[in-house]
Amino acid sequence: MTPSTTGQPSFAGFAEAGSASDDRPWQPLGLDELPLRDSLRGMSPYGAPQLDVPVRLNTNENPHPPSIGLVDALGKAATLAATEANRYPDRDAEALRADLAYYLTSDAGFGVHTAQVWAANGSNEILQQLCQAFGGPGRIAIGFEPSYSMHRLIALATATEWVAEQRADDFTLSAEQVTAAIERHRPALVFLCSPNNPTGTALPPEVITAAAAAMAAVGSGIVVVDEAYAEFRRAGVPSAVTLLPANPRLVVTRTMSKAFALAGARVGYLAAHPAVVDALALVRLPYHLSTFTQAVARTALAHADELLSTVEAVKAQRDRIVRELPGLGLALAPSDANFVYFGRFADEQDVWRRLLERGVLVRDVGPDGWLRVTAGLPGEIDAFLAALSQVLVDARTDETGLITLTSR
Repeated sequence: MTPSTTGQPSFAGFAEAGSASDDRPWQPLGLDELPLRDSLRGMSPYGAPQLDVPVRLNTNENPHPPSIGLVDALGKAATLAATEANRYPDRDAEALRADLAYYLTSDAGFGVHTAQVWAANGSNEILQQLCQAFGGPGRIAIGFEPSYSMHRLIALATATEWVAEQRADDFTLSAEQVTAAIERHRPALVFLCSPNNPTGTALPPEVITAAAAAMAAVGSGIVVVDEAYAEFRRAGVPSAVTLLPANPRLVVTRTMSKAFALAGARVGYLAAHPAVVDALALVRLPYHLSTFTQAVARTALAHADELLSTVEAVKAQRDRIVRELPGLGLALAPSDANFVYFGRFADEQDVWRRLLERGVLVRDVGPDGWLRVTAGLPGEIDAFLAALSQVLVDARTDETGLITLTSR
């Protein structure tokens, strides 16, 4: 360190000087040489590839940026929060949870209270806290795949055994299937996803009710319904929040990343029985939700009408994709989310690459034969449909319904 003109230590050039004078090179060490838990060996970090292309439709973001007015309001909220940055934040985020409870009340159809809501850094931290509180060594979590891969990854990261059950060929899930899986495995956690990622399919309320009843009957744990895309569901599709009063073993998780276009702020939350909230307080890190995050999230909730006004525009592009793809000879899953799952390809990676060559990035999340595209802005969907049409020129469909590309 060298003195600066202000009299404070300066770190300018510190890294360069340190590396230039360091004559003790790091010893080689591979990940496989570390005492990593066996359950983590062979795993890869979660993440979507971010490539510099004109049209990115691979991460299910809301494509509509905040308005100038909202940007100004968010900036003022952050500035005000900065005046108390020397103090720890409200560790229980009481004001934010009250705002979230008020927001959930319209979906629930009853008055949601602060004690029934919990907030954290994205819904992934909520899921992690649930696994920390109710999972762990000797306990089982089950999910119905294909579904959100972080359910499995978070379970394994918390030393919770993961059991994968399979959805039907059309990606639906029945009450009988869920009940049988619960009776067979007696899990600590059941993960349901509605709308499901990556397929976009929503669950009927009777499936969720059956799962909660089965968990109560075996007395083994809780049911987690991941509703990250709930605001995009079609008219008449209810939220699982409506089922909470009669099902104390039910937890519904949400996020502000999608409909609220607040992915960069990392805010997730859940609604559940107050006892579940009390349990999560046991495993949360001290002051886990920063003053700035709480301030920004509360400001966004105060502007909910403006932010959610983009939801209908996103749904319109989703529905446009749903209308157009069958005309190209493609199969798709009905979607209540802001994305569409489409196929069936003999080689979906070849289709992914050819779309990328045309400047369009979609997501290959598996299983084989399927791709997922996010509902973007109208111009982005124009580009996607045009590129896909070019890719599918002279494609042929075999007797099993698989599509094979035959031209470049």
